[in-house]
Amino acid sequence: MRTLKFMIFSGILLIASSCAEPVDYSQAITDGQYITEAQDKITQVIIHDIFSPPVAARIYTYASLAAYEVAASVDPNYASLLGQLNGSEKVTFTPSEKVYPPLASLAAYYYVGTGLIFSEDLMNEHRDATFATLKEKGIPDDVFEASIAYGKEVGDVIKAYSSKDNYHQSRSFPKFTVTSEEGTWQPTPPAYMEAIEPHWNKIRTFVLDSASQFRPLPPPPFSTDPKSEFFKVAKEVYDMDRSATQEQKDIALFWDCNPYKMNVKGHVMFAEKKITPGGHWMSIAAIASKAAGKDWKGIAEVFAMTGISLNEAFISCWDEKYRSNLIRPETYINQHIDEQWVPLLQTPPFPEHTSGHSVASAASAYTLAHLFGDEFHIVDSSEVAYGLPIREYNSFSQAAEEAALSRFYGGIHYRPAIEYGITEGRDLAAFIWTKVDTKPKNVASK
Repeated sequence: MRTLKFMIFSGILLIASSCAEPVDYSQAITDGQYITEAQDKITQVIIHDIFSPPVAARIYTYASLAAYEVAASVDPNYASLLGQLNGSEKVTFTPSEKVYPPLASLAAYYYVGTGLIFSEDLMNEHRDATFATLKEKGIPDDVFEASIAYGKEVGDVIKAYSSKDNYHQSRSFPKFTVTSEEGTWQPTPPAYMEAIEPHWNKIRTFVLDSASQFRPLPPPPFSTDPKSEFFKVAKEVYDMDRSATQEQKDIALFWDCNPYKMNVKGHVMFAEKKITPGGHWMSIAAIASKAAGKDWKGIAEVFAMTGISLNEAFISCWDEKYRSNLIRPETYINQHIDEQWVPLLQTPPFPEHTSGHSVASAASAYTLAHLFGDEFHIVDSSEVAYGLPIREYNSFSQAAEEAALSRFYGGIHYRPAIEYGITEGRDLAAFIWTKVDTKPKNVASK
């Protein structure tokens, strides 16, 4: 009898559940929370895998581009970047009715981003946990499968596009040859690492006509004469270090963003893993998007265009670095001013001119100002996870100028590298927005 009652009760429950209203999952993803969390994880993996700043920018860009292309395919208010970017072809994507676009966009980000890193398992674990959380919001299995498949479809196009940018070929290019020529770059202590990415100017640009299109002014002619301009700019770095205020030191440390910092204790040397400058600006892009209340499509746009700006900035900057091949302040000052001097920040392993922070920060700030307006209050918590306090700015340009000056305060760049780098970054970012746009009515004719 009890068995019969149980069977009847179970049948009633089954009928009731089958007749229940379908769960409304339309609001499962509305804002940029999930793609921001995915980007944060990408940043952690980039730090873990110790990718260089130029390579990190490439990873952010392609992952974000994949997410953005899903958004553009379902919303006519956004223009596809495929067909606008160098070497790309316009593609018409047609999602099925079962596709949940914000999930597909997120899936595309994970799919492409994971394919560009080493520690794929770390990213996959994060993706699986995120998807499990989203399934709890009532997204049906068939919708999940269709959305992930669509994200992969778009992602495959972006992967194919990325495979032709010369990155993989550049892995086998010859290493940089250090010369004994006076005034040229030399490896710096404590690790005396070889030069990083000497062939980055051979990577395909997204928008720029060439890596050298925005070639900056050259540094002052090298000289050891105490009356020369070069000696003066080097002495300025030395004097700045000795007179730096605590605020200037704090600024230098906040914007250090050196993924190659090495610590020496006795006979042991070990790396201190840090966020890249591009990672810092992608974090600012996320902070600004949240403050502005961007939805998932808007934040995909912000991420994609910030990534493109960073990518072009590093290609342009690295082109000049290995053209001028300029000696770092640490080397020059040790040889000609004070052999015991050590800069506040550890010198990164590549030539001096121009400052990567200056170019990348100015380019990012220009793009973010284009999207949000420059007068935008920023509570920059990007470095909190790495033991540093927040800093606040009233505009993107203010943040960029501070980031640029931080390299002077830290003792790793001469002032011309900073000033010319700011101009270089602003100019190339302004050019980007004349050639491509995310709004259909604004797309420039080519």
